Formats: sequence, C-alpha cells, structure tokens
Amino acid sequence: MNNQSSGKLLRNMEVLFEDTHMLIVNKPAPLLTIPDRFNPELLNVKQGLERYFGEIFTVHRLDKETSGVLVFARTPEAHKHLNTQFEKRKTEKYYWALVRGNPPAESGTINEPIAEHSFTPGKMIVHGRGKASVSHYKLLKKLGPFSLLEVQIETGRTHQVRVHLQYLGCPLAIDSLYGNSTAIYLSRIKRKYKRKEEQQERPLMSRLTLHAQKLLLDHPDNNQRMTFTAPAPKDFNALVKQLEKHLS
Repeated sequence: MNNQSSGKLLRNMEVLFEDTHMLIVNKPAPLLTIPDRFNPELLNVKQGLERYFGEIFTVHRLDKETSGVLVFARTPEAHKHLNTQFEKRKTEKYYWALVRGNPPAESGTINEPIAEHSFTPGKMIVHGRGKASVSHYKLLKKLGPFSLLEVQIETGRTHQVRVHLQYLGCPLAIDSLYGNSTAIYLSRIKRKYKRKEEQQERPLMSRLTLHAQKLLLDHPDNNQRMTFTAPAPKDFNALVKQLEKHLS
C-alpha cells in the first residue's frame, strides 16, 4: 500500500469516541497501528491521528490487516489507567472471524499456551513453553465450508486469535501465515461464474478475515463501564454476503 492510499484511509477513518482522556477509532485495514520499526516513514494510525488531535499514547495494537476498535490515551494518567486494565484483563475484547471449516461445537474455549516459533521469525505457535492464552468462540453463521465466528479473548498474546483458530482446525479464511490462502475470488464460490477473457478478476477480499468488533472498558476518569463497537468494513461484509448467497 502506498502513502497516498494510506492517507486516504486515514482521512476516512471513523472516530468512535473522543474526549480529553481517550480517543477510540475504527481502524481500517491494511494500515499500521504504530510506526514500523524498519520503515518509520510508512503512514500509520498513531501518527496520522496526532496531526489532528495532538500527542496520543498507544494502549494496544491491531495487526496491519485487521480492522476494528482501537484505543489511544490522550494523557499519561489515562494511558496508565487503560494499560492496567488491559494487563489485568479487565477489558472485554470481541472479534469477528471468518474461518475455513466448521468448529467442533457451536461454542467453546481454547485454553492453550502460545509461544514464539523456534525457526520462523514473527510466527507464533501453540506450545507448552508459551504463555497462558485463553480464547472463547461462538458460531454466528455456517457458510458452507466457511464459518463466521465471534471470538472473545481473555489474554492478548501476539496473533492469539489466528493461532488459536488454526489450532481449533478453523484457520482464518484468508491468512498466509497460519492458513494457506491470500485471497478469495467469486469464481471459487459461485458455480456459474462467467468473465470475459480480457478481464482480470479482482478478489472479493485479500487481507486477514478478522475484525475487532467490540471492546468493553472502564473510563479512565470516572471508571464508568463503556462499550464500543465498530461496524465491519465493506470488503468483510461483501464477502460474507457472497458466501451466504452461494454457499449457505
């Protein structure tokens, strides 16, 4: 993604909540949460928001290709308060995940430790030497050989949803690192699909099929419990509708 495309995403980013203590947005994909270690010139949500709101502080992160609810603190005091909530598991984090396959039950819990892969940098695995990790899933819709799940994570390990769903036997429908697909095309799911030879088919979606849909936390000033929800982006909704139409 070039800086021009990233800039357009930043300009169109939805602010879900704003006050003097915190700023909550619906992060678009594919856009970095914070500056890249190796290429700090790449546009990212934090620096983009700081152009309009002044200094903000990172509370948590979403993968580049994951969309959804993202929280920043606006003061050092709010930053400390929110960080403590995340560390002590006082927040509630819910994701929508479109996966390949159908889970073994309509709901369940994956309580398996997650560790760094021994030979592949940036990849995580379920392993006994890892840190305790807990995810709860619920089936929302069966879509033929795919499923739409709601996943609540108690812990916040790197790639937790992706790793646990792969362990469950239901990897994300699109995930080149923990699955085997980089895109989904209409021609693969529609029985009678016709296109002109000179036309190049565009994918229905070509990023992680994961969206941070809802977050519950306590306001850092008055401790009031608050709920923030982020509508799924157009590509995610369009893919689910096509799967419903042709595979349900």
